[in-house]
Amino acid sequence: MTDLISANAEQPTTVTKRARVSWMFFDWAAQPFHTVILTFIFGPYFAHHIAANGAQAQTSWGWAVAIGGLIIALLAPILGAISDATGPRKPYIALFSILAISGAFSLYFATPGTENAVIIALIGLVVAMIGFEFAAIFNNAMMPDLVSREELGELSGNGWALGYVGGVTSLIFILAFMATSDPETGKTLIGLNPLFGLDGTTYEGDRASGPFTAIWYLIFVTPLFFFVPDVKKRQARKSAISLGLHKLAATIKTLPERKSYFAFLLSSLFYRDGLNALYAFGGIYAAGVLGLSVTQVGIFGIIAALAGAIGSFIGGKMDKKFGPKPVVAFSCLVLVLACLLVVSTTQTYILFVIPVDASSGAPLLTFYFAGTLIGAFGGSIQAASRTLLVHQVRHEEVTEAFGLYAFSGRATAFIGPIAVALATGWSGSQQIGISPIVVLMLLGLIGLYFVKQKGPA
Repeated sequence: MTDLISANAEQPTTVTKRARVSWMFFDWAAQPFHTVILTFIFGPYFAHHIAANGAQAQTSWGWAVAIGGLIIALLAPILGAISDATGPRKPYIALFSILAISGAFSLYFATPGTENAVIIALIGLVVAMIGFEFAAIFNNAMMPDLVSREELGELSGNGWALGYVGGVTSLIFILAFMATSDPETGKTLIGLNPLFGLDGTTYEGDRASGPFTAIWYLIFVTPLFFFVPDVKKRQARKSAISLGLHKLAATIKTLPERKSYFAFLLSSLFYRDGLNALYAFGGIYAAGVLGLSVTQVGIFGIIAALAGAIGSFIGGKMDKKFGPKPVVAFSCLVLVLACLLVVSTTQTYILFVIPVDASSGAPLLTFYFAGTLIGAFGGSIQAASRTLLVHQVRHEEVTEAFGLYAFSGRATAFIGPIAVALATGWSGSQQIGISPIVVLMLLGLIGLYFVKQKGPA
């Protein structure tokens, strides 16, 4: 109890609106990595112009995402526990922001036709992924110091909504002014030559999405360091490491006794792994199975991101009114149905049994509809999950909890990408290869039954 009172005493007595908005802008700053690089621009560019074919692209991309996830899983809870012992989160955000920026910037050097293009792209992806994911862990841990528990859902939902708006804004800019839409002329979607003297005929604008994402992040994460209050330093670093590791070991040992917290970590492990795999392979799947161009995938991304912004905002309101658990459970159910819709659609049929003409636009419209559902309810489930996690732990455990949250989502995060990679490699079919995602979402939905709405104060 003494530790709890001490931790709560460190909360800022007054947090300005500028501080809360600056905190939300982290989501705006980081979202282009997921929207532009991981899913809608660089991912399809990798599949079309770097990898040998769609199946090889999906396989190698899957291994890269799995390796990055494994590194995050091993380090996240340890760093989270040490951060709780030392106090401030901003130094960790700064450190991992350097990795995020470096990894994203390096993607520009994955030039088509060069010997090491695949290696450069995959290493850059892994480094950027580690940087963005770890920075997000420490940013999320700041939430309880900014608002009361009753307002957490709305803050988290608004942050995710702002993030999606940032993602779609950056995506529209790249499609309109940088990425190649017409391979013959090198023009962008709106018929312009790519900005900054980029060569559209060699898809230089597509790979420049990496440096663009790095610069975007640097600009918009900066307000966090100036305006968001941080907790005070608590321990000398040497003793903090020992204390943090000891506390982490104690938490892990007692997890089975904290049934709701344990159930949430297990449940979110599955549904977030499925959702992350869906995001990671969505663009590559669309390019390979439905034959979508980078521009068409980008348009799909705009629709999904706008839906995500609306879904996150409404989800935050529903979270505030009903609590986070109903929002997470309903979102998970809709995502299962959306995954089934994606898996059952190709260029020649919909829902496995409904044939369509080869010239029909129905498969594309079906995929766009499924993407809208994935965007809207993917946003709401992630925003509400942050709130539901905070409800499971005490205030002094928040950063450690988000570390364990990352661990639970990443320790087995290799299951999704590896399952997709192995199923794709074994079957030679991207459609069969993507189907394990449905199973992961269902397991997550079942696990939510054992999670309580409210946990420790």
